[in-house]
Amino acid sequence: MKIKDSIKKGLGFGLTSGIITTLGLIIGLSAGTHSKIAVIGGILTIAFADALSDSLGIHISEESTKKNSTYKKGKKEIWESTLSTLFSKIFFALTFLIPVLFLQLSLAVIISIIWGLTLITFFSYFIAKFNKTRPSSVIIEHVVITIIVVILSKILGNLIAKYIA
Repeated sequence: MKIKDSIKKGLGFGLTSGIITTLGLIIGLSAGTHSKIAVIGGILTIAFADALSDSLGIHISEESTKKNSTYKKGKKEIWESTLSTLFSKIFFALTFLIPVLFLQLSLAVIISIIWGLTLITFFSYFIAKFNKTRPSSVIIEHVVITIIVVILSKILGNLIAKYIA
């Protein structure tokens, strides 16, 4: 089954943004507040408000490059990118609710990190295979970036808890 480029673009962006943004939020809010309800509220906000924002961003970006691109993007392709971004971001962000709802927050954070890194690893593998490149280098690059986001979110959450809360 061949997936259209416009849909792949939206899925890739939505999946990656949904995972990394939600992971950063979970870790930062957890470290800063230690509040399960704050983390749940944050995930729901990311899943919907940020998904709408990102999909509008993709939509406007696609429209702004329409005349300059090497292939003529029609309205249909622009809307395919927009909607695939929206739905993939909502879906992947909401998957992080499961451990937070059913586990103690500290364990839910660990499970969320494992889940996020697993998704990024699998998606990176498929990107590499599609582009006929070595999976290991693509996976390492994407996992390292995700880990940096996790570490920076933890540091920021700790600083907020220490100096602001």
